[in-house]
Amino acid sequence: MIKVHLGSKTEPPVRLIPGEDLVVVRTRSRRPITRSAGPVPTAVGSTLDDGVVVAEYPEAGVTVYRVPLGGGLPSLDARKAALRASPDVRFAGGVLTDASTREPVIYTENLFVKFVDAADPDECEALLRDAGLSVKRRLGYATNAYFAAGPEGVGQAVFTTARKLLKHRLVEFCHPELIRARARKAINPLQWHLRRTTIGGVTIDAHSNVEAAHAVTRGEGVTIAVIDDGVDIDHVEFSGSGKIVAPRDATHGTNDPRPLDLFGTGPVNGDNHGTACAGVACAGGLSGASGVAPSAALMPIRIALDLGSQGEADAFAWAADHGADVISCSWGPPDGMWWKATDPRHHHAVPIPASTRLAIEHAVATGRGGRGCVILFAAGNGNESVDNDGYASHPKVIAVAACNDRGRRSVYSDFGRAVWCAFPSDDAGHPPFDHPAPITTGIWTTDRSGKHGYNPGSSAEGDPAGHYTNTFGGTSSACPGAAGVAALVLSVNPALKWHEVRDILRRACDRIDPIGGRYDATGHSVYYGFGRLNALTAVELARPAPRRAAVVERRFDAPIPDLQTVRFALDLHESAPVESISVDVSLEHTFVGDLVITLEPPAATGVGRVVLHNRGGGSGSRLTRTFDRGNTPGIERFSGKVCRGRWVLVIQDAAARDSGTLRSFGISVELTHPDRATSVPVSVGRRSESIAGAEGAERSRKRGRSRAPRGKSLA
Repeated sequence: MIKVHLGSKTEPPVRLIPGEDLVVVRTRSRRPITRSAGPVPTAVGSTLDDGVVVAEYPEAGVTVYRVPLGGGLPSLDARKAALRASPDVRFAGGVLTDASTREPVIYTENLFVKFVDAADPDECEALLRDAGLSVKRRLGYATNAYFAAGPEGVGQAVFTTARKLLKHRLVEFCHPELIRARARKAINPLQWHLRRTTIGGVTIDAHSNVEAAHAVTRGEGVTIAVIDDGVDIDHVEFSGSGKIVAPRDATHGTNDPRPLDLFGTGPVNGDNHGTACAGVACAGGLSGASGVAPSAALMPIRIALDLGSQGEADAFAWAADHGADVISCSWGPPDGMWWKATDPRHHHAVPIPASTRLAIEHAVATGRGGRGCVILFAAGNGNESVDNDGYASHPKVIAVAACNDRGRRSVYSDFGRAVWCAFPSDDAGHPPFDHPAPITTGIWTTDRSGKHGYNPGSSAEGDPAGHYTNTFGGTSSACPGAAGVAALVLSVNPALKWHEVRDILRRACDRIDPIGGRYDATGHSVYYGFGRLNALTAVELARPAPRRAAVVERRFDAPIPDLQTVRFALDLHESAPVESISVDVSLEHTFVGDLVITLEPPAATGVGRVVLHNRGGGSGSRLTRTFDRGNTPGIERFSGKVCRGRWVLVIQDAAARDSGTLRSFGISVELTHPDRATSVPVSVGRRSESIAGAEGAERSRKRGRSRAPRGKSLA
C-alpha cells in the first residue's frame, strides 16, 4: 500500500493499492493502442481486445484497461510485455487504485512541493536537486512553491521521493501529481430558470427571478472565469468586443481554449461541457440563449488532465492574476450512482490536493485587487454528501445544489452542510424514490456550433442548426447559474469582498420546499443550503446602502530594526459601534518572513490582540495588504463593538540579519447607522502618533459609498 499526503504531513493520507486486473498504456502518438491509425488493426492492439476502457486521458495519450485474467488467458505481465514491443508504446504497466473505491488513480513523474515561507529559495532549489528533481516551474500563487519533475522512467519511486521530502523540516507540502477521472456535473430547454413561463400549456414558476434583475443590471463590468473543458469562443453568444477576456488552455499552456477533440466528437468523446456551462453563466442573449449575466465578460479556461493535475491549480492562478471576478467550476470527484445508495463512492472522501487548495486560496486572497475572487463549485450529482468532496466543501468556495421545475430538490443533487444555495436545473423521475418526472426537459443553453456538440442538429435536442442544446443539466448547470447571480451582484457593487458576496447570496435565497427541505434554526437546509437564489433580491441587497465610514491613516516611514520590536499607534475617536473593520499596512523589509505583526485594540473593545502576519512571505521584500474579516481570523470579533481609543500596531523582527521600514498604517471602520437614512460620511479625528517616535505626515480621510449606475432594461 502506498500512502500519499495531498495536504500537510499531519492530515490523513490517501491510500493507493495495485489494481490486479488493470493495465495502463501511454502512447507516443496519443492514440489509444486499440485504435489503429489506418484501416488495418495492429497485432499489438489485439492484446487488449478483451479489455474494457475504464479511464481515458487523451491529452496525455493514456488509457486504462480492465482485462480478464485466468482460464488460459494471457497474464497481466504477458500483456505488458507484448505492449512494450510496440514502437508507439511509451509506457505499459500496472495501475494504482484508490483503496476505498478501487477506482484507478494515475500518477505522473511530477511533484508539487511547497517549502515553508521563511525558507531561502536557493536552499529550496538545492534540496530539489539533491532529491534528483528538476524544477519545471516556480509557482507564483504560493510562496516557495514548485512544480518539479523526476527523471523519465522513475515510476513509483516518485512516491518515495515525495515521502522523503515531506519529512524535511523546510517542506510544508509535497505530493506527486495524482490524476483521477474528473466527473462533469451534467445529467438535461426553454429558459424557465430565468423567468416565469408557460411550456406545453403548463405554467412553470420555479425560476430564480433573473429577468427582473436584468432591469437593474445585466452584469456589466464583471468577468466570469469558467474553468472546464473547451469553450466554443466563436459561438455567436460569445461574440462582440470585450466579451472574451484572457482565454487560456491551462493544460497545454496556450491562449486557445477552444474544444479539442482527439478521437471524435459528440457527448462522449467531445469537448462539449465548457460551452454549455459558459452559456448558462453569461451567454449574450444575441440569438437564442441568454446567460444569467449576459453582459459579463467570459474568461474561458480549459483544463483537460482531469482531477488533481497541476493544470487544475494553474487555472485558478491564471484566473486570479488576469482579472477574473467570479470563478465557476462544474466538476469535481466522480459521483456515485444517485439511484444506488450502496455505491461505495457515496461514503468516500476525496481530499483536495495542496497544489489546488493553495491556488484557490491565492485567488481568494489576491483576486480583484485583494477583495477576493468569488469561487463556486457544483455540489455534485451523486445523491451523496458534498462534505466528502474536498473541492466543493472548501470553506472559501460556494457549493451549489440543483432544484427542479417544481421547486423541489433534483433527485441526483448532492446534499450536506457545505451546500450554500440552490439554482434551477433539470431533473429525472424515479418511482422507487416516489420522485415525479419533471415538467420540462431541462435547461436551454449554448452548444458547440453545428454538429460537434450535445445537439448534432435536431430540433428535438435543441435547435435545427445545432447551436443550442436542451440536454444539459445537473449541478453543472446550477453552478454557472449561481455564478451569474454573483456577477450581477458585483456589477451593482464592485467594492464588495468575496465573503460579502457570499453573505448576500445567503440572504437572497428564497426558502423552497419548507417541509421537505429540513431547514434548521439558522435557516440552512442540507438539500438547498439557504434556499433557491433570487437574483433580484441579490442585486437589491448589493446596492450600496447609506452608511458612515471612518478612516484614520498615517505615513510613518519609520525603521523596523533587526531583532527588535517596534510599536505604532493611531487614535480612533468614533463612539458608534462598528459593522466591520479593516487594517492597512504597507512596509518594506529585506526578508518579510522575519516579521510577526499584531494589532492591539483599545481595552474597551474587550477583544484581545489579533495576529495579522506571522512570518509569512518568505524572502519577499514588500508587504502591502489590507487585513479584514475575509482573510484574517479574529477581526470579525470587532463587529458590533465600540472601537474608540488607541490602536497599536506591533511589529517584531524575529530573526537576525534583516531590517526594514514601515511606510504606512491605517484603520478603516464601517459604522452602524440606526436607519441607514444618511449617506454623509462621519468626520474622523485627526490626531495620531507613533509610540516609536517617528515623524510623518498624518492623513485622515472621509469615505462614503454611492449607488452604482443601473444597467439597461431587458428589451
